Amino acid sequence: MNHFAKLITAFSLILIYACQEGEETYNYVAISEEDTPEMIIEKATHVVPTEKQLDWQQNEFIAFIHFGVNTFTAREWGTGKESPSIFNPTEFDARQWAKTMKAAGMKMAMITAKHHDGFCLWPSRYTEHSVKNSPWKNGKGDVLKALSEACQEFGLKLGIYLSPADLHEIEREGGYYGNGSQRTLRTIPSGTEHQTSVSRTFKYQLTDYDTYFMDQLYETLTEYGPIHEVWFDGANPKPGTSQTYNYDAWYSMIRALQPEAVIAIKGPDVRWCGNEAGHTRSDEWSVVPLNEHPDESSFKDATANDLGSREKLKSAKYLYWYPAETNTSIRHGWFYRDEEQYVKSVTELVDTWFRSVGGNTVFLLNLTPDRRGLIPDIDAGRLTELGRIIEDTFDENLINNNVAEVISDVPNVTDLKNTIDANPDTYWIPENGNEAATLTYKLSKPVTFNRVVIQEYIKEKGQRIEKFEVDIWDGIEWKLVAESTTVGYKRILRFPAVNTDQFRIRILESRVAPTISNLGLYMGEELLDLPSISRSKEGMVTIQCATPDPIIYYTLDGSAPSQSNTRYTGSFELKSPGVIRAKAFTSDHSKSTETVTEFFDIIKDGWKIVAASKPAKGFEPEKAIDDNISTMWHTPWTNVKKSHPHEITVDMNDNHILKGFTYQPRTDGNISGTIKSYEFQVSRDGKNWHTVNRGAFDNIKNNPILQEVKFTKPVSARFFRFISKTGVVGEAWLSVAEIGVITK
Repeated sequence: MNHFAKLITAFSLILIYACQEGEETYNYVAISEEDTPEMIIEKATHVVPTEKQLDWQQNEFIAFIHFGVNTFTAREWGTGKESPSIFNPTEFDARQWAKTMKAAGMKMAMITAKHHDGFCLWPSRYTEHSVKNSPWKNGKGDVLKALSEACQEFGLKLGIYLSPADLHEIEREGGYYGNGSQRTLRTIPSGTEHQTSVSRTFKYQLTDYDTYFMDQLYETLTEYGPIHEVWFDGANPKPGTSQTYNYDAWYSMIRALQPEAVIAIKGPDVRWCGNEAGHTRSDEWSVVPLNEHPDESSFKDATANDLGSREKLKSAKYLYWYPAETNTSIRHGWFYRDEEQYVKSVTELVDTWFRSVGGNTVFLLNLTPDRRGLIPDIDAGRLTELGRIIEDTFDENLINNNVAEVISDVPNVTDLKNTIDANPDTYWIPENGNEAATLTYKLSKPVTFNRVVIQEYIKEKGQRIEKFEVDIWDGIEWKLVAESTTVGYKRILRFPAVNTDQFRIRILESRVAPTISNLGLYMGEELLDLPSISRSKEGMVTIQCATPDPIIYYTLDGSAPSQSNTRYTGSFELKSPGVIRAKAFTSDHSKSTETVTEFFDIIKDGWKIVAASKPAKGFEPEKAIDDNISTMWHTPWTNVKKSHPHEITVDMNDNHILKGFTYQPRTDGNISGTIKSYEFQVSRDGKNWHTVNRGAFDNIKNNPILQEVKFTKPVSARFFRFISKTGVVGEAWLSVAEIGVITK
């Protein structure tokens, strides 16, 4: 039995006893060959979260903080060769971080204590590549300590992100990463002086790098107070080394030193949602199938849209409670770059919050402290407004003291009033076999609402509801206002405001028998959709807004638009580079959106494809320069006769001073064909070429946003050639939504 298997037994991950009805519930269950589909579904209802998983889910909204040397280099992934001397956040204030997170309604702060570059935000005993060798506070600073103290002051939990990949240990002479060392019995912590100052040590079979990594893990787990989440990233910017990880040893030590902490992503407690864009599944099942025993699982990233449907469970060998965490960044990119970096609007943040928290996941929103060491003012302002909207929305449950009667159309095992008593430890459930049910609520007075919250009793009854609808009585007949699929910990439905004194929940499909622990009606603030600004290849600008009949004002001089500026009435021309700022208002001007800013470089009218790798039918190379990110150039993916390199040569019809180029990956949610490494060449005459940039797009597989590459110095060119060297998943083909140049 390995370390993890022992831990499962020791910490009751195998069997959790539920007193109600004498049923046993489990964190996982084995499926036998004799089990029928019906038996498998019945077993799934007995799979429930551990206590720490349930506590984690109840956080709902937590902060990711990406901060380090990348903050000062404007890179997504560092090289490991950065000097600690560049780290100098002269106005660093962890209290400002904590205050901002608290205002946003977050419950935990999780920081990149060590990202892939290997730079440590605490003065580690085991490396010189840390804050102790930076000019910040004359080498006496400790970001982790300051954040821990700020979290305690503001009532926030603390989480630690520690990257298993370590480019500094790959690149430095004598580095531990991938050095070929064998596993031998090692003591953690390994430092002799360190051992004398601690009360507990551990012995594991480890390589040199595992020893180094666990020494640092030990420091973060023992010197900074309670840790509630440990986050292991699966990314490695420089794959191909021979380094392996002893995950079992890592898990063992975490369980021993911080038993309340969940282990996330490359770990047994919390899984990644499968993307870094904040996208959520329509059906998010916390009970998922495994093909191996949980203590033998490698916990691979689960990116498919369907993870836990009945069809998926039929072929499982084990069913496992493995809830999802939805992560994305408040800016385009995980680290602060500059003030031109896109910051998500309050509208976008509110939408992602509702979809993630209200879609049976925990929302992990990344914040990007700047080079001062502060969360930028614009980010902090939007987070505070987000927190206000959330608080105002859920300040009053309109059901409270307003339900005159609850009626069920099926036999009940527990009291119907348990659905509205605001007690998370009570619940309604009908007799087994009633997989559909209708609960009708008659109110003592009419209410107006546009949000419905429904929660299952996952603590002891697991996840069961598969499909349900919400109706209101309009005085004549029942009217459907919202519908959804899974519920789990929490489902939040949004719809235009309605007024009624009766509503009903119709559960159409469930497993064995549905449960409801909590039900709420709320009135949330209606937000205008942001205007979107686009420009055609010919230079015609269009501004649109999904909200019906908005009034839109815009400027071309960089100033913030207001009612005194030009009103948008139709497409207009902008053929030269320029910035457009727009703002949408309601018809009575009582509400408005935030300002949307778009910068446009030279137009592509007159650009021609000189040469390009053969396209698939319908995906011609001209679509890479049509200024429409919904179309793309794509090389053949069937009967492939040519792999990378692929290339495209473009005549810009005139000489331009180029400062860089842009690559927009496909925007249809599929990463197939996305380029990883590249070369960019330029020419003045189309005959003599020279390379001005070659490299790789950092983290583009998980975060396929617009890539902007700046040259070390401007170049004059009429022609450019973009060459793909490799794809993100090793495919032979490529896909390009748009290629552009940077001249300003």
